[in-house]
Amino acid sequence: MSKILMVVSAATTLKLADGSTHPTGYWAEEVAASHKVLKAAGAEVDIATPAGARPTVDALSLSEQGGVSESDAEEFRAYLAGIEGQLAAPLTLSEVRASDYDAIYIPGGHAPMTDLAHDADLGRLLNEADAQGKAVAALCHGVAGLLSATREDGGFTFAGRSLTSFTDEEERQGGLGENSPYFVESRLRDRGAVIRTGAPWSNTVVVDGNLITGQNPQSSTGTAERVLKALATV
Repeated sequence: MSKILMVVSAATTLKLADGSTHPTGYWAEEVAASHKVLKAAGAEVDIATPAGARPTVDALSLSEQGGVSESDAEEFRAYLAGIEGQLAAPLTLSEVRASDYDAIYIPGGHAPMTDLAHDADLGRLLNEADAQGKAVAALCHGVAGLLSATREDGGFTFAGRSLTSFTDEEERQGGLGENSPYFVESRLRDRGAVIRTGAPWSNTVVVDGNLITGQNPQSSTGTAERVLKALATV
């Protein structure tokens, strides 16, 4: 049985470019759909957050205002309720080791831009996992979490690697727009990543060796399925 560590942001707010504070959290579909696919295939999935804090779902990810139909929102609510025990008492990120898992999986929502993008414990885990050839997966704004990983010389661990993320265009079309504190795609590009994007809101997954990234919430199932495919070939 494969063992997967899902790293979820515990941030509840995001400071915007204009200095205001925006409520945030994890994106319901990205956690629920990903977790469902992985568990349905028989994988063991642990959830960890910075300091073991209980994560908060972004209210927009369960509303039509966030582009989510009521039927989909009900499905996500029901699934999240089913894993309430894990969400209420996640593992503490600083206490987990990459060697105990076959893959690391980072879902999004804008929240990772606040904490995971700068989290030293996540950076350590990602460096360990990558060095060990473990699958490293991130989705949508969760790809910002990869920014926490740096080499000893200060360079970006995933520089030169092909990946995707929530795109600048998607941020402008249906995200925070120019009030975003930074654009994830642009930040990753500036750090040396090779960005491969699909059409806005398309199911786009990019695989570069052990690195698996999904572009947006619509890529949740596809990203989880590619992780399972990678684990099946190990």
